[in-house]
Amino acid sequence: MSDLYKPFIKTKKQEELLDLAGNLADQFAERAEQHDRDQVFPMENFQDLKGTAYPRLTVPKEFGGEEISLYEFVLIQERLAQGDASTALSIGWHLGSFMELGDNRPWDEKAFQSLCEQVVEKNSLINRAATEPATGSPTRGGLPQTKAIFSEGKWSLSGRKTFTSMAKALDYSVVSATLNNTEEKGWFLVDHRLNGVSIEETWDTISMQGTGSDDLVLKEVILAEDALVERDSKVARGLSPKGWLLHIPACYLGVALAARNHAIQFAKEYHPNSLPGPIKDVPEVQRKIGEIELELFKSRQLLYSVAEKWANEPEKRAEMGPELAAVKHVATNSASHVVDIAMRLVGARSLFRSNPMQRYYRDVRAGLHNPPMDDSVITMLSKKALMDE
Repeated sequence: MSDLYKPFIKTKKQEELLDLAGNLADQFAERAEQHDRDQVFPMENFQDLKGTAYPRLTVPKEFGGEEISLYEFVLIQERLAQGDASTALSIGWHLGSFMELGDNRPWDEKAFQSLCEQVVEKNSLINRAATEPATGSPTRGGLPQTKAIFSEGKWSLSGRKTFTSMAKALDYSVVSATLNNTEEKGWFLVDHRLNGVSIEETWDTISMQGTGSDDLVLKEVILAEDALVERDSKVARGLSPKGWLLHIPACYLGVALAARNHAIQFAKEYHPNSLPGPIKDVPEVQRKIGEIELELFKSRQLLYSVAEKWANEPEKRAEMGPELAAVKHVATNSASHVVDIAMRLVGARSLFRSNPMQRYYRDVRAGLHNPPMDDSVITMLSKKALMDE
């Protein structure tokens, strides 16, 4: 086991989960540069994931899954992201969806059980599709422009969803829509094999290209009445903290750890003829490595302590929104800083397309644009402080 994880492994189960993620990460790392260079979706990675227990890790045990804790979730996601951050973030949406549904049980039990069985028996993949061009991130509270109209015992669903991670690999999407031209929002389980469901390739970014977050297009998709699996009233929107979103900072810390490992290996091996030995003996290089270690120590301790609190003290979850948001803010900004330092250590070589450091540099910055945004976090913490007695 890597020394990076010894402080965080507490059980044999966690060690086995880490091994699973590590084996997959090592395979993904071998393909990551070529996938990024060719700008293609890493379908092979998702086939590899489906060949393991990974897709069912957060499915409840009663339906055949492993039901891992949030602590274990961030542990494996951080490790997986060291191999390919795009794949890790994408599968994290799938795993997180089942963690949230398993904890809160907002669906009819038979509908949830049926979907869980699709994952356990057929390795099906799902994601929530909520973001739209006009509304931006759903965390900002806008009503979806996707419309669901009920008539003659059926729903007709039309709209467009952006940022649909791993769209090409998905079997199902859980799609948000306004119901019958009201301000009530509902969630529909949509099988991607249905008529009217298509993927439009719009994802053309310099960062996290491998998530394949294309547009999900819905044109008069006809759904059964029970496809409406969840209702979300205007009053209740956004009030429940979502611990599973810690998979986001975990992934970007994984990128930072990959950059850290590359930089340290470079420092041990690079021996210019102007020095008596490798650059690891240079005081300024040692200082930069020390800065990296300190930054990672702070952010990882925060991530794992908050995840452990969520897992072990469920009675406190309702009040943990500011803590969860603070983890995301600290971790993603720290991850970006770590990659910056690592690139300075490696020097101009880090800018070569053949060097993974330039990919880490581009990918890690996407974390700053995942929810919750920095401004929202700061505002949340400020309001909490001002309300405290």
